[in-house]
Amino acid sequence: MVIANPEKTTVSARSFELGVMSGLDRYSVEHGDWTLSSVFQPVFSLSHMRAVGYEGLLRAHDALDRPVSPLDVFGQASRVGEALQIDRLAQALHLENFKMLGAQTEWLFLNVHPGALTEPYHAAALMANLKRLHLEPRRVVLEVLEQSAEDIERLALAVQQFREQGFLIALDDFGAGHTNIERIWQLDPDIVKLDRVMLSHAGQNVHAALSPRTLKQRQNMEAVLSGIVSLLHEAGKLVLIEGVETEHEAQLALASGADFVQGFFFARPHPGPADSVHAQTVIGELTERYRLQTEARERRVATRLQPYMRAFERAAERLASGEPLEEVCWNFLALDNAARCFLLDQNGRQAGRNVVLRADRAAHEARFLPLIDAQGANWLRRPYFRAALGDPERVHVTKPYLSINEAMPCVTLSVETRSEGKRCVLCGDIDWIAEDDAD
Repeated sequence: MVIANPEKTTVSARSFELGVMSGLDRYSVEHGDWTLSSVFQPVFSLSHMRAVGYEGLLRAHDALDRPVSPLDVFGQASRVGEALQIDRLAQALHLENFKMLGAQTEWLFLNVHPGALTEPYHAAALMANLKRLHLEPRRVVLEVLEQSAEDIERLALAVQQFREQGFLIALDDFGAGHTNIERIWQLDPDIVKLDRVMLSHAGQNVHAALSPRTLKQRQNMEAVLSGIVSLLHEAGKLVLIEGVETEHEAQLALASGADFVQGFFFARPHPGPADSVHAQTVIGELTERYRLQTEARERRVATRLQPYMRAFERAAERLASGEPLEEVCWNFLALDNAARCFLLDQNGRQAGRNVVLRADRAAHEARFLPLIDAQGANWLRRPYFRAALGDPERVHVTKPYLSINEAMPCVTLSVETRSEGKRCVLCGDIDWIAEDDAD
């Protein structure tokens, strides 16, 4: 649909009239008693510290210039069977105003109804508007909602055809009510937009006094957020976290490894382009605080590990001198939160049982009775085994991970040594209580 023409056009017996809004140098459309216009919410690259795209958002006002929710606009259109027509009108309106925005290389993120991709007439209208405005498809990111679709195979085929023409594809609202990881494989998006609900769960009650259980749940959600970003990266997808409203949420987004962010903390929707100086300042300060916090955390972790490292190194020396495993680990196991020691041969198989000192672990471990006897288990896949063999004669420390022994977070120390004249890897687990819990 061409809306730059000030003449009236008709869609399903309703009239739309376009005009340039007074003093704002942007297009609007009269739709019944409503005036529809565009605003743009910037999408920022945390690494580039600038806007790399703009999401077109519909704004509506009634005859008395009172704001009307876009949900009401689309809801009414859906009730009278005009969902696709309004969707196409919004697309054309955003394209017109994006052209006036003067962006040179940035993307335009367009929310699209699935039918706008699968119906040839609507797809042709989008292409016609791009051609008329001299906008290349590579400048447009088509956002497909992460929700159930009547014919996912047909939608996937249409998405592939748009991609072949140069468009980028984004999967929107991933993590909301209809989340389905299969959509990643079905639609093969270039960008996945994580819904705000995932961020809000990770950052909830940050300033409140939390119970240990609630604190652990929040920290688990932070780990889940980072894990999802990592998973999507491994799947070859760029990740955008939307709905970032507070500094704490911005720090979570930065720490998660996400590529792009969007939200009120960085910039509110606006008819004009983003303030590049403000954006660079905000992201620069955020990154500097993250650096300082990360370095402080690493120092605390190193200090926390020092007594374990010293005791573990001594245990490895005694083992290499011929003392039995059951005797060399006591100093290590006597430390708070030290869980167990065990010995692996050069093929990753555990020789003997776990060596455990503390009697108070018995009741907890009883819930995981099938896993207690690890003699003969193969830990070849574990990073602590591979790291020790690959870089011998020094103690390696894993990142926190979930121990299979008790389904509890732990870190593992490992070192390549010798026992009874054979090459082996000595390992020691530490229950890794979260820092806030320890404090």
